[in-house]
Amino acid sequence: MSDIIQLLPDSVANQIAAGEVIQRPASVVKELVENSVDAGATHIDVLIVDAGRTSIQVIDDGKGMSETDARLSFERHATSKIRQADDLFSLHTMGFRGEALPSIAAVAQVELRTRTADDEIGTHLSISASRFKGQEPCSCQQGSNFLVENLFFNVPARRKFLKSNATELSNILAAFERIVLVYPSISFTLRSNGVELFNLRQGSQMQRIVEVFGKKINSDLLPLKVDTTMCRINGYVGKPESARKKGAHQYFFVNGRFMRHPYFNKAVMSAFDRLVPQGEQVPYFIYFDVAPDSIDVNIHPTKTEIKFDNEQAIWQILSAAVRESIGLYNDVPSIDFDTEGKPDIPVFNPSPAHMQAPKVEYNPQYNPFKDSPHVPDTKAPAGWEELYAGQSKPDPIEEQTLFEEEQTEPASQQGESIIAEKSPMHYQYKGKYIMTAVKSGLMIIDQHRAHVRILYEQYLSKVPGRMSSQKEMFPEVIHFSPSEQVLLGKMEEELKLMGFDLTDLGKGDYSVNGVPAGLDGLNPASIVRDMVDSARDSEASGAEEIRKSMALSLARNAAIPQGQVLDNNEMEDLINRLFACSNPNYSPDGSPILCILRQQEIEHLLS
Repeated sequence: MSDIIQLLPDSVANQIAAGEVIQRPASVVKELVENSVDAGATHIDVLIVDAGRTSIQVIDDGKGMSETDARLSFERHATSKIRQADDLFSLHTMGFRGEALPSIAAVAQVELRTRTADDEIGTHLSISASRFKGQEPCSCQQGSNFLVENLFFNVPARRKFLKSNATELSNILAAFERIVLVYPSISFTLRSNGVELFNLRQGSQMQRIVEVFGKKINSDLLPLKVDTTMCRINGYVGKPESARKKGAHQYFFVNGRFMRHPYFNKAVMSAFDRLVPQGEQVPYFIYFDVAPDSIDVNIHPTKTEIKFDNEQAIWQILSAAVRESIGLYNDVPSIDFDTEGKPDIPVFNPSPAHMQAPKVEYNPQYNPFKDSPHVPDTKAPAGWEELYAGQSKPDPIEEQTLFEEEQTEPASQQGESIIAEKSPMHYQYKGKYIMTAVKSGLMIIDQHRAHVRILYEQYLSKVPGRMSSQKEMFPEVIHFSPSEQVLLGKMEEELKLMGFDLTDLGKGDYSVNGVPAGLDGLNPASIVRDMVDSARDSEASGAEEIRKSMALSLARNAAIPQGQVLDNNEMEDLINRLFACSNPNYSPDGSPILCILRQQEIEHLLS
């Protein structure tokens, strides 16, 4: 039998690895900008064309590379960050694997111009699908200039499954934000199709947060700082009133690296128990400084999953620090009463003489209602009989006959007629559930989810014909970050069809001038923001997906809230409208709306 195991060519191996490292254009931006940060750049420019499909260019003023290093940087596992295995536990750089550049070069056409401070002439190098096309001297500024064109041109399947330009650009901006929030000492610019989206100057941590997310967030954040031998934690956490259901800006960074950590997120949110409504989230920007040998970042190629040696202890430190920040914010000053010139209040004297109860003598003949000046005379006035002259008392026999005639119908038939005449009774439990009897047992309906299903289908049916709009007397202004503005632009036409009227005021500010009719009592700005956040979370790209995401978000905001008391007619109407829907059993997000407690189960429970 001949041997069948063979080594794959480097080009094929690079394409396989690129599938893990380079998932979309945002991955290219992340890897190239992180390399610029590691190179000591103080200014980084990012230029995007067609959301990265056509080209991605990253220019920095860092150290640059020599002619030899420029060629070697595209070889797999070639890196300047580590030298031996022990270096993995003392990382101080963003990159270390040596996989980013060869993975990018395997699925795109790449040009690099770079020069070090010691060289007078730089190096120009071009690669396409892992194959070197040429290398020659060139004149360029100090630093590196990477141009990545035609991403996934040789992997048609991967290019086909990219999302719309708006979605991919939103992902690029999200990856860009995670980096710029960590390095306020570096200035950044980002342009998309020639339009400047970010121009971030060097500044403090809070200045960078405000530049990215707008001035309003400055008033929503509380400072957070704790310094222990195990770790240092600093940053900002949101006030309780800044909580919202979706789209809260939540960021963890450890040693200058963005990370996802559900366990630490729980530590933050546990400090807000009973301070924010259930299911809502508060924003936070929390930075950890820990010993590099106490964490492991070599878990996943994206490097967003990080393991901690002392995770439980850091959880407790973080939770205590957040509670302290909230406590300082909610601290109520002591009240100092001004008693000068006011009469003294007698002090209670707990002496036996004062504690002794007054002596009361018992009189068995005493009647409080007899001869009391405070009790009105209840004696009937004289001549009251004349008021009822001519009125005859009903004959007891006739009265009995009438009663017997009413009872001539059998009791069983009488009960059925009463049920037929009256509408069935429904019962509400704790303002959340509607209980009603059905043939098979007892039906329990979640009133909020039922109303969401009703409104969702109602909004979807009305969108094509344009819903009626109601003008706002005092328009509210809402701010969106650049990544949110991209999504908002994609949703603009659907928002108009739904009845929303938005005006762009510039610099990310929008005025909400009109909302769909029937949303009385709801905050228009909160509804629009929730719709944008829902579209971002669901990664909706097509027009139909956007329409459904917006209809679901609008239905959730307008639906009957948990705890609202309904009368029998309202419950009857809700049930009838629910069962007129195409799918009364499940809400649009797949949650069950109703369940039936069967008669046999009830009898078994009571047996």
